Amino acid sequence: MSFNTFGHLFRVTTFGESHGPAIGCVVDGCPPRIPLTEADIQPYLDKRRPGQSRFTTQRQEPDQVRILSGVFADELTGMQVTTGTPIGLMIDNVDQRSKDYSDLKDKYRPGHADYTYDVKYGLRDYRGGGRQSARETAMRVAAGAIARKIVPGMSVRAALVQMGEHKIDRANWDWDEVDRNPFFCPDAKRAAFYADYLDRVRKAGSSVGAAIEVVAEGVPAGLGAPVYGKLDGDLAAALMGINAVKGVEIGAGFGAAALSGEENADEIRIGNDGKPVFLSNNAGGILGGISTGQPLVARFAVKPTSSILTPRRTVDRFGTETEISTKGRHDPCVGIRAVPIGEAMVACVVADHYLRQRGQVGETPPWPLIPPGGR
Repeated sequence: MSFNTFGHLFRVTTFGESHGPAIGCVVDGCPPRIPLTEADIQPYLDKRRPGQSRFTTQRQEPDQVRILSGVFADELTGMQVTTGTPIGLMIDNVDQRSKDYSDLKDKYRPGHADYTYDVKYGLRDYRGGGRQSARETAMRVAAGAIARKIVPGMSVRAALVQMGEHKIDRANWDWDEVDRNPFFCPDAKRAAFYADYLDRVRKAGSSVGAAIEVVAEGVPAGLGAPVYGKLDGDLAAALMGINAVKGVEIGAGFGAAALSGEENADEIRIGNDGKPVFLSNNAGGILGGISTGQPLVARFAVKPTSSILTPRRTVDRFGTETEISTKGRHDPCVGIRAVPIGEAMVACVVADHYLRQRGQVGETPPWPLIPPGGR
């Protein structure tokens, strides 16, 4: 199996399976002398960790990360910093229950990649999905913690903005509220509704999807390329590469199709600091594949968890029609734990483009330009 690496200059390679002894990743291309310890990474992993509420899988994984390589003590400061060499990270798996999947050994779960793995490779790890499991995304979150340190002044935050058909009220948006409820929802009133709603879904043995919004602020203008290295193209690919994601949009996204040219155009003025000020952000902080300096705004849709108790028709590996009911520990809304994963993928993409820009252009060209003959 190839294609376990993403990024160009900031490159992340993940390895491991859901029910293997451990999962891990190698982060290559990180600049040297950046302070980095396990304590810098662990808070983001804790945010993604399973078993923190009744609304997520009850698999109990502490997700304690270990840094295996790529760091050293700075002689001047005494701090542990990156060396510029590959950073190896590992997390032990401690709460696998492979017996939960014994009945699925030969049956294909509808909505999962069981059939496609078998038809591609001729075998599959049925224990929790093996490599196709969202367990792998813990390492993306760990890599994202490193990526956040590369772009000066950048912050990346995400929130759940829809569960099932129920959207939040954007008038109630409060970033502080995201850390106060188990759904990472910025609308306190909607979060209370989601608790009752998801309880009903969970007790029925079913599942629902969700939509997540990611906002990256402090992203410098000029990142990306106008043709095959578009920043929004790489963001879309990174977010689409998250398990169970079936749709991505940037800025106004699909809503732009309903806007007029006058409504969609983000008008520009000069601010008090002499720099451009955009009067709106339908572009999501990207024009022509290049960042504008506005916040990057991306949303992605996560399908309902495919593992449900309700019996579904399927076939087995031997071509026989059968029925399946998926037991075990599963998320009634897998989109909840996708929030920190979306943050991590955006952080990795922006860090990669930041290093590409620095490598190709160096210092950002001066702006505004001086017209011929001076001002």
